[in-house]
Amino acid sequence: MTNAVRIFWKVYFIGLGIAALLLIGMNYGLFGKMPSIEDIENPSASLASQVYAQDGNLMGKYYLEDRINVKYRDISKHIVEALVATEDERFYEHSGIDLRSLMRAAKGLGRDGGASTITMQTAKNLFTENWSTKNFLLRGIQKIKESIIAIKLERAFTKEEIITLYLNTVAFSDNVFGIRNASKTFFQKEPDRVTVEEAAVLIGMVNAPSLYNPRRNPKLSMDRRNTVLNQMVRNNYLNEVEAATLKMKPIVLNYKKLDETNGLGPYFRMVLGEEMKRWCKEHKKSNGDNYDLYRDGLKIYTTINTRMQLYAEEAVAKHMSYLQKILNSQQNIKTGSVWKDYENVIQAAMKQSERWRALSKEGLEEDEIKKTFYQKIPMKVFAW
Repeated sequence: MTNAVRIFWKVYFIGLGIAALLLIGMNYGLFGKMPSIEDIENPSASLASQVYAQDGNLMGKYYLEDRINVKYRDISKHIVEALVATEDERFYEHSGIDLRSLMRAAKGLGRDGGASTITMQTAKNLFTENWSTKNFLLRGIQKIKESIIAIKLERAFTKEEIITLYLNTVAFSDNVFGIRNASKTFFQKEPDRVTVEEAAVLIGMVNAPSLYNPRRNPKLSMDRRNTVLNQMVRNNYLNEVEAATLKMKPIVLNYKKLDETNGLGPYFRMVLGEEMKRWCKEHKKSNGDNYDLYRDGLKIYTTINTRMQLYAEEAVAKHMSYLQKILNSQQNIKTGSVWKDYENVIQAAMKQSERWRALSKEGLEEDEIKKTFYQKIPMKVFAW
């Protein structure tokens, strides 16, 4: 054996040993805390608290991330099939890491698609913070940690449970999280009632929620929907004729989003929210922690009469049209100079908006985000 061959094998085994030690170190928190077995077996994500009227109608929500969990049996098979076909074709064959996709991604340096499996993406959704970072080294470390967690998730959960975890935590457009909220927001349907083409629209969003937002970018969303349908054909979930028929259909939304400012009784819910924050400080969960209005998925039942509240809000709306005429007659409104010398207020409002938070989380720079605020889109300015 020549010296060159001896040196090669020496370097090879030393490199292999260092890589193994790094993986073991990562597993034990060398590059930041890793979730424990208990954390992995009992994953949690913040849930929106819901406010109900006297007759059981949902009035609105309090949340940091608009998410309501749903069980696997309550998810349409079309959603599951669209997800697997588009995001992880070999989901049912691998154990958390898809080696074929990994080799393809490494060979093409990511140009031919990524290597993240549904399980790895679930690990990211549950346990990775600041995953939109543009720091290549940090994201690389995060990817390795997500791979380790993905293997542990595969050992702890069935494939159905992993898909449910993913669909309950993944981000959709308009700062909506989880498949139930997405299907209710964009189509006013429970996730088990979603059609094939609607499922394709929803799953099309998860790759880039802002870019493929069907409300703001209908053309891009339709192209992405058709890509998902093509993937379903490729993976034998649809035939060519069915896909061709579905691709001819327009995207028909039934959009309605409930939050702290939209829905029934927004000002009542603002006061209620402050009262509930005080309640949360005085009451503890079984683990000894105080309740959190924005994370713990509380269900709050009120005595608000839906019909009488609607009458009251209609009366306010009529009076507001009269006040609007008075406002429009003011000189600074007519000349458009109302915000002169107050540009800082506009900038602050931008940064406090849901759109800013969502786009920032996707990794867009400040200048890119600001440009979106100057694009005309239909919107409802007032809640009444």
